[in-house]
Amino acid sequence: MSQTSSSPTHKIIGVAVIWNEQKQILIDRRRPEGMMGGLWEFPGGKIELGETIQECIEREIYEELGIVIEVGEHLITIDHTYTELRVTLTVHHCRHLTGVPQPLECDEIRWVNLEELEQFTFPKANIQIITALKGSMG
Repeated sequence: MSQTSSSPTHKIIGVAVIWNEQKQILIDRRRPEGMMGGLWEFPGGKIELGETIQECIEREIYEELGIVIEVGEHLITIDHTYTELRVTLTVHHCRHLTGVPQPLECDEIRWVNLEELEQFTFPKANIQIITALKGSMG
């Protein structure tokens, strides 16, 4: 292998926009020590071998927040390249079914209204999700 690794690592990530009965969305704040630490995000995670994107989202949400969700329709797929990382975010609307969300793998969680999302600092790739949400609700 004489090639230098010029192409960043690529991760395929299932992302959940989780709605509750009050039409609020669940967001979480990344732990300060990680990449993009302290920023808010829509919960989700890396797809495992042999998983569908829906299975990935359900599993990640259960692992990260301890709740059961129903994965609904696809909202948007975003390809974004940060300096060392390329991500493909596959975003689905999800419905909160059971359990009380807990910050198992993040610093903080919060239910917010769509209009309130702009008050939080998200990673660049997430901005398109917010834009798509506003467009789909308009």
